[in-house]
Parts: sequence; structure tokens; C-alpha cells
Amino acid sequence: MVAREQVGQPRYPGRFRNAPERSRRIARPLGVVARVRGVDEELLDRIGTRMFARDELGADLAAAMSRPRTDPERVTMAAFHRALAGSDPETTAARSEAELPRRRPDTALGRFFAAVEDTPDWVDLDEVERGGRALRRMGRTLDDVLLTLSLIGGYRFGGPADLLVATGGLTGSTATRRLGETTEWARAVISPGGMRRDGEGWRLTVHVRAMHALVNRRFETNGRWNVGHWGLPVNQSDQAATLGLFSSTGLLGARALGWVVTPAESRAVMHLWRYVGWLMGVDDDWLFTTEREQNHFLHHVLLVQDDVTPAGPALAGALVAGQRHPRHVLGLLRWFLGREALTDLGLPTALPWTVPPTVLRNLVLSGLVARTRAGRRALERRGDAWTREEIGRRFAGARPAVAPLPEQAPTSVARE
Repeated sequence: MVAREQVGQPRYPGRFRNAPERSRRIARPLGVVARVRGVDEELLDRIGTRMFARDELGADLAAAMSRPRTDPERVTMAAFHRALAGSDPETTAARSEAELPRRRPDTALGRFFAAVEDTPDWVDLDEVERGGRALRRMGRTLDDVLLTLSLIGGYRFGGPADLLVATGGLTGSTATRRLGETTEWARAVISPGGMRRDGEGWRLTVHVRAMHALVNRRFETNGRWNVGHWGLPVNQSDQAATLGLFSSTGLLGARALGWVVTPAESRAVMHLWRYVGWLMGVDDDWLFTTEREQNHFLHHVLLVQDDVTPAGPALAGALVAGQRHPRHVLGLLRWFLGREALTDLGLPTALPWTVPPTVLRNLVLSGLVARTRAGRRALERRGDAWTREEIGRRFAGARPAVAPLPEQAPTSVARE
């Protein structure tokens, strides 16, 4: 959505381009990868202004979910979950038309589900499936990349990391479980049939979109978030950047660990995450079809970031401490991000001694085993088994789940 300027609101939040020298230094390697020939000031302007832009469809739903219990326009959690279950035959058969408020186009719930169910013509679900299979084959490599390069790497900058701390996420004893929630969502997204309307990945993605909208509404109004400095708690620029951490950054990291990604696999993975981003409410012009386009955007995102804040080391330390092999994680961080990043995040320096054997193994798996259909299916089963094992460990035997929506949006969303 286009940012809506408020009276007295600056064009950009205070964090925008607040550490230019550091940002240029961090962005330089990605600029080389993306073959960036210069800085696009118009794109930087859009990134800055959209730090004040929200998902308006989600905001409309969150406002309706936050109405008083006696308000006839209030959307209840029960109604949202009935709508989310949508095409589930087990639940649909038991409902009457009166119990399907999502079908009323004049309600916030109706507008929300009418929009997310109106799949764009460009979505090719077979290509989405191919993207999911390509990622499942990576197994532990994908998990390592998303943990270190994508998640912990993002904690080097103020903003989203501070929101995670403010909402109680990824600190202390919750670190491993919250990582498990992210892993469970990603698993559902790339699972067979996961992104079809009745798939678990589709439902969890829409669930997360609603959760983001509720968090945004609460922190915009509770006085605990400095909108003038950070922008909106969950804004378009940060959402688009986070999407890129799962798509092109994930592929870039896998290659850095020796995984051979074919052009067809790259296209399929980017298509999968483009659809996920659309469901999440990311602006259409920031849903990229190629790695180069996505990396060009992410290079510019890096150029406008703020310095590290205390939230970054707190989050990074909690995640590393919760791993089975912390030295392996520290080595990967050194390999991907360099010594300076470890220092910024308050982590001990470590040599990437596990990287050479990982690269050799991945070259064999992706360059030889994955060249046959039987080999690809074996890698998918292997990857699925690894993911199930990690999710089980991160949930410590509890049933895997993504963070639940609060029962009463106005009072308890801050915990999510």
C-alpha cells in the first residue's frame, strides 16, 4: 500500500539511512552479486516512505477484531478461524450460510477472505510445488542458511529486531520455540500441496498475516513503539525485505555452502515465495520473479538501515545458545557475515571449520544425487526427516504450532 502521510509526519522515519558508512560496507558484497551499477535514489525513497505504509486490508480486519464485544461489526476469533478453515470438507459440511460471515462482502472478514482467495492469474501452483520440492531437498542446508544468514543476519540492524523484543519473541527460554514456529510455518509452505487453498501452508500464511496486522495495530497505539524513529511496527519495507530473506537470500546462502541450484529451481523457488508474499500483503511491485531483481532490492534495503541496537545481541545470543551445535552456527555466521557481524552481535568469533566438509557433501548431493528423479525424491525424504527432527526438538515434544492469535485482540496481542 502507498504510504499515507500524516500531518506533521516526516517523509522518512529517523532510522532511515542513519548509519550510511556501515550500511554501504555491509551492502557491498550483495551489490556485487546483484551486479548493481549504481544507487537508485527513487527506490531508496520508496523504501523510506513505505516504512510508514501498512497492509491496509489486514489493518481493516484487525480493527474489526479489536471492536468491543457488544459491537455487531466485531469479528471474533471463532469467525476468523471458521473462515480460515474455508474449504475443509469436515468443517464446511456442518455450517449454514449464517455461519459463514466471510461470504458477506460488506464485512471486514468478508473483504479480507475475498481478497486472499482471489488468487492472481500469474500464480502457477505446479511451479509453486516445484519450488517447494527444490527447497525440501536442501534439508539441513536450508535450515542452516535461514537461521544464520537470514534470521540472525537481520538482527544487525535496529527496527524489526526491536519489535521482536517488544513483543516478547526470541528472548530467554522462548528462543528455541519461536524458531520452531518459524520452521513449522516454512515447512508447511514448502510441503506437498501446502500452498493450495486447503493446504496447511496457505492457512498458516494467512494466519500470520492477521497476526502481523494485530501486532501492528496494538503497537501503533499503545505508546510502546516510536513510530517517528522506527516507522510502523510491521511495515511494507520490512515485510518485503523479510520475504527476500527467505527467497533469494536463502538460495544465495545455499550456493555459498556448495548447493547447486539450477535455473529452473531458482525460478520455481522465487515463484513460490512471490505467491507467499502476495498472500502476506506485500506490495505487488515488490514481489520479484528473479533472484537478481530481489537481490537488487535487498541491496538498497541494506543501504538505508540503522545501526545495531541492544535487541540484536539479545536475539542472536538466545538463538545461538539454543542450538545443538553452537560452534557450528558461529562458524556459519563467520562464513556468511564476517568477523564484524559477530562483534556487532556480541558473539564469540569462531572459524568456519565445518564449512569445507559441508560444501563437499552438498556438491555431491546436489550435483550428482539430485540429477536423477530417484535421487531427488530421496533427498526430499531426507530433508523432510531432518525438518521433522528439528521441529520436534525445538518444541521439546509439544505439538508443533505457529504462534496463536490472541483471543482478545485489544488486550493480549502484545504477547504474540
